[in-house]
Amino acid sequence: MISLFKRSTETSERQLKKYRKLVDQINNLENTYSQKSDDELREATQAFKKRIENGEKIQAIIPDAFAVVREASKRVLQMRHFDVQLIGGLVLTEGNIAEMPTGEGKTLVASLPSYVRALEGKGVHVITVNEYLANRDYDQIGKIHRFLGLTVGINLPLMPPAMKQEAYNADITYGVGTEFGFDYLRDNMAPDLSQKVQRPYHFAIIDEVDSVLVDEAKTPLIVAGKMSADADLHMIAARLAKRFVMDRDYDFDDETKATSLTETGIEKVEAAFGIDNLYDLEHQTLFHYVIQAVRAHVMFERDVDYIVKEDKIFLVDMFTGRIMEGRTLSDGLHQAIEAKEGVTITEENKAQAQITIQNYFRMYPLLCGMTGTAKTQEKEFREVYGMEVLQIPTNRPRIRKDQPDNVYETIEQKYSAVAKEVKARHTTGQPVLVGTTSILQSEEVAKYLKREELEFQLLNAKSVEQEVFLISQAGQLNQITVATNMAGRGTDIELGDGVADVGGLFVLGTEKHENRRIDNQLRGRSGRQGDPGESQFFISLEDDMFKRFAKDDLEKFNKKVKTDDLGLVLGKDVHELTERTQRIVEGSHFSMREYNLKLDDVINEQRKVIYTLRDKVLGRNDLIGQLHKMLDETVEFVVGESCSEDELSEHWDFDQIEQTMNQLLLEPISLNRSVTKVKDIIKQLQPAVSDLKDYMSTFSDQPEVMHTIPQVMLAYLDSTWVRHLEAMTRLKEGIGLRAYQQEDPMRIYQNEGLELFEMHYQELRRSIATEIINFMKIISTREETI
Repeated sequence: MISLFKRSTETSERQLKKYRKLVDQINNLENTYSQKSDDELREATQAFKKRIENGEKIQAIIPDAFAVVREASKRVLQMRHFDVQLIGGLVLTEGNIAEMPTGEGKTLVASLPSYVRALEGKGVHVITVNEYLANRDYDQIGKIHRFLGLTVGINLPLMPPAMKQEAYNADITYGVGTEFGFDYLRDNMAPDLSQKVQRPYHFAIIDEVDSVLVDEAKTPLIVAGKMSADADLHMIAARLAKRFVMDRDYDFDDETKATSLTETGIEKVEAAFGIDNLYDLEHQTLFHYVIQAVRAHVMFERDVDYIVKEDKIFLVDMFTGRIMEGRTLSDGLHQAIEAKEGVTITEENKAQAQITIQNYFRMYPLLCGMTGTAKTQEKEFREVYGMEVLQIPTNRPRIRKDQPDNVYETIEQKYSAVAKEVKARHTTGQPVLVGTTSILQSEEVAKYLKREELEFQLLNAKSVEQEVFLISQAGQLNQITVATNMAGRGTDIELGDGVADVGGLFVLGTEKHENRRIDNQLRGRSGRQGDPGESQFFISLEDDMFKRFAKDDLEKFNKKVKTDDLGLVLGKDVHELTERTQRIVEGSHFSMREYNLKLDDVINEQRKVIYTLRDKVLGRNDLIGQLHKMLDETVEFVVGESCSEDELSEHWDFDQIEQTMNQLLLEPISLNRSVTKVKDIIKQLQPAVSDLKDYMSTFSDQPEVMHTIPQVMLAYLDSTWVRHLEAMTRLKEGIGLRAYQQEDPMRIYQNEGLELFEMHYQELRRSIATEIINFMKIISTREETI
């Protein structure tokens, strides 16, 4: 392990040495560009573009391009890039991750690679974690690029397609990552090419890259459509789930949130509905309703995960405590919660298109990112996205003091100690930021602070803008701010007058997060740009992380635990327990993301096939030729379905072939049943198939038919894809149980998923061919009558 760490450090040093040489080149150019007029700086942009068009490599242009951006920034924003920011920009331009602590000016760093890669004329996407930051960067950093003659766009939810098209056609486009992903999905549901908004992907810069590519990667992006739900079945399943007992009727893994029925639970469902085998294909829907009812019962808690108001279920964002307006859970889970609470059952959200965050961003040929905390996730960034993490030196030495954790035996002892520590700091005037993992915890901390008669700001804002303002004020003298760890992310806390003299901002964490990165982000709120500061975590052995992920270790530890009069755990062993638990959690979460990605990789290949065909249809690319191909594939499938080379020809179903093919062909056909080879049956059908192809080709100059063909093809493509996604979801729900039979769930999902896709794809081809041929026959009959 030591040698690996050493090699990683050596690699970083070697890379930094290379970048420092480039920084020297950029610095040597500063005087040259500072003497140029505004117009001359703008002209440099066109000159760079011409050099690239003439085949010059982007690397040769970087020193001059960076020098131009730095000069433009000085004139437009009165901000000059530090050398370390230039290094960060070089790391990003090459498609890697720059780890830069809070306060080092990551936003300004992004101005460099976005300008350079925009010179290629293929578009640059700058991804932020929320709309506030997207708007801020579009307004602020966009000034530099507009000054230099580039176009800048912003992509926001609910924008009309025309505005989105304009935003995507800009040289640089700002927006929230999920919106780019949803636009991709919506583009692949568009009824016409003119309604697509995106162009081919080129280069993306992701701010807070760990948040976007890791934290948000737990759940896929889903575009859903409303479909009616079986309210009675939801209510029956909810009543059944309420009677179920954990570990007897169902298993629930607190760590992974995996839920499955036990043999006893299965028997109860079968008895309740009077069926023999719950896992028969015909009972898939029933199983789905029951398992969703159990999940609603065990995974979602009223007034924590959701609230009930006005006969409706409203989801709650655990990070901010805000109601997520307009958001519902998909695939019947929302309706299962409604049934659990006895409110009116609404229509279900059925997935019409979906993709994981990982597979969306892997479509970019070049991807890079910035964050204050990425090193702990380096392996995942390298394996999933092919990006290396490089730690960028700070502009000024960091002098923040990170104190060891204070660990208490009980939660009450912890919160009492937190309140006393805040009071002690407050008497000196030192500002304190208390970080919590949820809004519930924030309110709990608030109770203890009130007991100490302390005035504080509870960050329970109704908007990101308020969050940003309140967080930015947390560095003023005598200020006490209680907030969730994630609130106001991306906002610097500047110290007020006199704060440096009392030790700077004190950050107090009240619970370890399941990922060390989030803890480091909280610490990073203090000590920006060489400011003084201090951080410390006050945690307890009753915290969720220990209860969920270290039950056995905790049991052993509690037998030998020693505490002082205030409940503070003594000895170093407790710190080892904390670190080990966090590593276990991180490994568990990585495995979960890895597993979900493997599942989506199966669908991803299928999605490419469907979306490629869809684009061909939208592009009106040789529609008759596509129909001919579908007809050939349909013939092969129909014959193959009824005749297997593995069985004797006397068992072949010639009647089925004739019946199916005569629905398509112009004239009925009768097969010679004495043949013994499948290829000979296909050979018999060829003349009639060729006649049908010639007949289809006669319609290629008929506007009515050529207008109808793509409409029919798209209708079948979209409806088949929705049915297939639902079938894959059902398959995913059931594969866990197969592990009990010593089968590999992933292999089952891959194999059976492929079978499902082939079945649906063949149905699609046959349906399209049949529908269009029948339409052509109707047109012919109508013309003959006239």
